[in-house]
Amino acid sequence: MRISKAFYIKVSVTLLIVAVFCLAIYLNAFKENVKNNKDQELYIDKAYPVSSIGMILDSIVQDTFLITRLAKWMQLKQIKPGHYKIKAGSNNLSLVNKLRKGVQDPVSVVLNSIRDVYQLSGKLGNSLLPDSIEFLNMLQDSVLLKNNNYTKDNILTAFIANTYQLYWTSTPERILQRMIQENHTFWNKENRSQKLIEKALSKTDAYIIASIVEKETNIDIEKPDIAGVYINRLKTGMKLQADPTVVFALGLFGIQRVLLEHLKADSPYNTYFVEGLPPGPICMPSVTSLDAVINATPHDYLFFCARPGYDGSHAFAKTLSGHYENAKLYRNWLNAQRIR
Repeated sequence: MRISKAFYIKVSVTLLIVAVFCLAIYLNAFKENVKNNKDQELYIDKAYPVSSIGMILDSIVQDTFLITRLAKWMQLKQIKPGHYKIKAGSNNLSLVNKLRKGVQDPVSVVLNSIRDVYQLSGKLGNSLLPDSIEFLNMLQDSVLLKNNNYTKDNILTAFIANTYQLYWTSTPERILQRMIQENHTFWNKENRSQKLIEKALSKTDAYIIASIVEKETNIDIEKPDIAGVYINRLKTGMKLQADPTVVFALGLFGIQRVLLEHLKADSPYNTYFVEGLPPGPICMPSVTSLDAVINATPHDYLFFCARPGYDGSHAFAKTLSGHYENAKLYRNWLNAQRIR
């Protein structure tokens, strides 16, 4: 059987078309397609069909048509939610593969200087996909907290101040479990847990004391001494009488001076009013403050107050009479500076 010349021509043309088509796909796949030739970040809040890829990548890529065609040719079914870092010079193939695999790039979340669960919820809600209400509901879920050995008052103690790499789409419950793991890691390092046992303090107690120390001074070198004062007061049965707890109890975070009228606040957080520790921390303390409690200076001081001046340092005393002398000097200075 003889094959006609026309057949050869038809086959050749078909092969040429296929070759051109394959070449076009190849060139399209490896074509750089990121705008402005710089690294960019992409946030996708939910799963989208492949038909939405052009809309999603419109602010990222130069040509949405080509990447849409490639995604469909590669049979991408769904674009997964998440946070993705898009590197400058990325080609269409790498972009489609990144979205197909759904391998997220974590976001950096800095947790420090947090006052309470409301601020914490706001911080997490601004940094991650779930909103602040979802985080607050989780932090106030009494059943969930009880299952993890926390209460609404002390849940902040689960969070150690640090910078964390978290997945943007993580649920509030998953974030809590991650923080609990980080918490265990922290206390098991540097013999911290054993040191607390030697001081007859629980981790929660240490965290609460550290939160008070955090608000008492910005001078790190003083923190172990101040922590030692509060530990001594607990041991001797004295009330803590910590001004920062009064500020927290009243919510008067802008005041410069705690007055006698403030000390009458009827609150479990007012340590002039109640004995022992408050039911929870008054802030998220720094690691420096936590370690100051863990490594508190052994001494006999029971009192301290601010020194005259603007450096924030403190004068320590072993007796009430010595404390009164220090306090008088400081009050006179405040009055001279007209600080009310």
